[in-house]
Amino acid sequence: MTKSKVYTRGGDKGKTGLVSGTRVSKGSIRLGLYGEVDSLNSQIGLMICELENEKIFLNDIEFFIKIQRKLFDMGSLLACEAEHHEKYKLNSFTSKHVLEIEEKIDLYDNQLEPMTAFILPGGSRAASVGHICRTTCRGLERKLVEYYESGEDTLSDHMMEYVNRLSDFLFVYCRYINKKNGIKEKNWMSH
Repeated sequence: MTKSKVYTRGGDKGKTGLVSGTRVSKGSIRLGLYGEVDSLNSQIGLMICELENEKIFLNDIEFFIKIQRKLFDMGSLLACEAEHHEKYKLNSFTSKHVLEIEEKIDLYDNQLEPMTAFILPGGSRAASVGHICRTTCRGLERKLVEYYESGEDTLSDHMMEYVNRLSDFLFVYCRYINKKNGIKEKNWMSH
């Protein structure tokens, strides 16, 4: 088996191919959207590195890897027109995936004090990276809504719900990291 080259030169003129072979502009909303998915997935990878450095979170890493796999599924769904998803046997999003995130939110949130004010992002390095993941996730959500409203292609409601819950999960998990590390949250105060 020969190794394939990383570069194909097929995108040198600003076009790329979808899974179906359809050529589209690299400036399209669709491409920007799955670029955001890739960015979030890479940041989650950094989050995993931070959790590996803080040994008390090692048991949580598998769930973050599961999130990365679902983000890859999302990228492949976005890189293929909806009418071809079954043909290429792409993994979809279901209510089960949304519920799984909600269960994790409840698990960690039940260990936290109720919020009495807005909190500033930060704390430990892992929590800070988690907040960066969270804000990237919110950006992805906005792009999903923009794409949905453009009418270019259909999206699963469960995909949108998953991304919305994922940013909520990341927020709660960042608070959990700081609590486990004994780091007091800093509240936002208007002047």
